[in-house]
Amino acid sequence: MNLQNPLISVIIPAYNYQSYLAEAIESVLAQTYHPTEIIVINDGSTDGTETVAKQFVPEIRYFHQPNQGLGTTRNRGVQLAQGDFLAFLDADDVWLADKLLQQYKLFNDDCDLDMAFGYAKQFFSPEIEQELKTKLTHAGEILPGYIAGTLLIKRVSFIKVGLFETDWRVGEFIDWYSKAQEQNLKCVMFPQVVMKRRIHNTNMGIRERQHQTDYVRILKASLDRRRQAEAHGNEIALKKKQNR
Repeated sequence: MNLQNPLISVIIPAYNYQSYLAEAIESVLAQTYHPTEIIVINDGSTDGTETVAKQFVPEIRYFHQPNQGLGTTRNRGVQLAQGDFLAFLDADDVWLADKLLQQYKLFNDDCDLDMAFGYAKQFFSPEIEQELKTKLTHAGEILPGYIAGTLLIKRVSFIKVGLFETDWRVGEFIDWYSKAQEQNLKCVMFPQVVMKRRIHNTNMGIRERQHQTDYVRILKASLDRRRQAEAHGNEIALKKKQNR
């Protein structure tokens, strides 16, 4: 891997986001650091997502698949990617123009770094219903973005953790990040906003509300893995002590 001229693959999964996809792609094309490739995967959309995406060919690599969910779609993007670095952007969000450049500099400063996140600012999409606005009071907040859309990661580090789980309807990135922590990947939070996160009527969290229990199951799975690792470590230590 050549950190002086890294190859960055940007993966954009899209499902029925014809209204937002163009803005997402344009925010990647406008980066002050130009990624090597932009991969857009249409996850079986039934709206005009394909028409919007194809307007950007050949600047992007476009793929279509039957609807399989976000985890599977991101995994396909990883498998198609040719870059030494991976970045992810949901089709309803947008990056600030220097997102990749600022994070890339962090890897130049620390060759042992595995992944970098950044801050995210949430905003109401113009068409959002007023009733929903009154229920959601966090638009405009700036928060540390431990989410896929702010991540830049070395490909080898991502592969070390493994692909996204496909059993979860929501929370697949939380599951992946918990595994990254268990692998002790070196991580840094870039202390500036790198992404604008759109709040709209069909956000994944709203659309898949009935699957919110996945978050509890993900937490339990992480705790179980940690307990197993601790028990295995204690067992090895005991054997070493007995063999002395």
